[in-house]
Amino acid sequence: MLDEARSTTAWLRAAVEDELAVFVGEQELLLREVDPETGPVLDAVRALLSGGKRLRPSFCFWGHRGAGGDGGEEGRGILRAAAALELFQAAALLHDDVMDDSDTRRGQPAAHRRFAAQHRAATWSGSAERFGLAGAVLAGDLCLAWSDEVFARSPFPAERLWAGRRVFDTMRTQLMGGQYLDMLEQASSASRGAAGAVERARRVVRFKSAKYSIEHPLLLGAALAGADDALVASYSTFGLALGEAFQLRDDVLGVFGDPSVTGKPAGDDLREGKRTVLVALAVQAADARQAALVERLLGDPDLDGRGVDALREVLVATGALERVEDLITTQVEVACTALEQADVDATARAALHELVVAATARRS
Repeated sequence: MLDEARSTTAWLRAAVEDELAVFVGEQELLLREVDPETGPVLDAVRALLSGGKRLRPSFCFWGHRGAGGDGGEEGRGILRAAAALELFQAAALLHDDVMDDSDTRRGQPAAHRRFAAQHRAATWSGSAERFGLAGAVLAGDLCLAWSDEVFARSPFPAERLWAGRRVFDTMRTQLMGGQYLDMLEQASSASRGAAGAVERARRVVRFKSAKYSIEHPLLLGAALAGADDALVASYSTFGLALGEAFQLRDDVLGVFGDPSVTGKPAGDDLREGKRTVLVALAVQAADARQAALVERLLGDPDLDGRGVDALREVLVATGALERVEDLITTQVEVACTALEQADVDATARAALHELVVAATARRS
């Protein structure tokens, strides 16, 4: 069962890439009708779509398979739905990099940096930075619109497609709400203080990452297969717990990860001032000196290696890193228990167990 699960997951990744390549090729023809000079927008999208772990398509596919989804036209449909998730992910990343003013994404210049460099190289008039931001926003808007178009093309019966549509739309709306909460927390955390900061950070995790990374892709696959309420409930418990563990691991890597593996500069989350669960736990347990150091250095865009090391020391000394690792372990246990109790076939169960490892025991 495990070998079948692994080979199917590998096939799925390649099949989703093919779906995306065909669709983006169609859009290239439409954009060329506007003007060949729109090419850099498509190049930015293609660069982003060419990378990634394809976790969301994998959860969607195996959520569908576990709920009894079959092949044929329905098999083609779940590939389209999975590809739509990747386009939505691309939109979220393009906009996220603008909001965070990130320099890189997956080891390459972020889209807004690419557009700004194009502007400077051509010595055009106006601000290169504003041109870059506008280009990245438009590329993200295209991906958001395209995600809807690809999903709508999925060849499922109307009733199933409508059930999936409700999950898909909920996912997109709640992610935007989670993104706003994340912005709000970074802007208002100093005035709100440490009280309730951990719970606020975990709420951001739930709606900015956990639901749209794992729970909603699973529920989308389930809805498109006509899953019953019991399986939907099992998937929800599994997906929320694993989704939180996934984001907590991401937060740890954002501070302690190897840049050559993560594709982002060391300590980038600290420069961006992200009020993660890791940071909230540290502030909660910090003494006056440590709290003052965090307040002074966190969010400094010019934070150097020494500053990153000083903040890392606080995160370790306060026990915040250990507590986050404990949270990850606990949430993985909750997810695995829910999966064991779910009424899915052995191959889907094996594949989802593999995805637990891929989501949490990773270095990038």
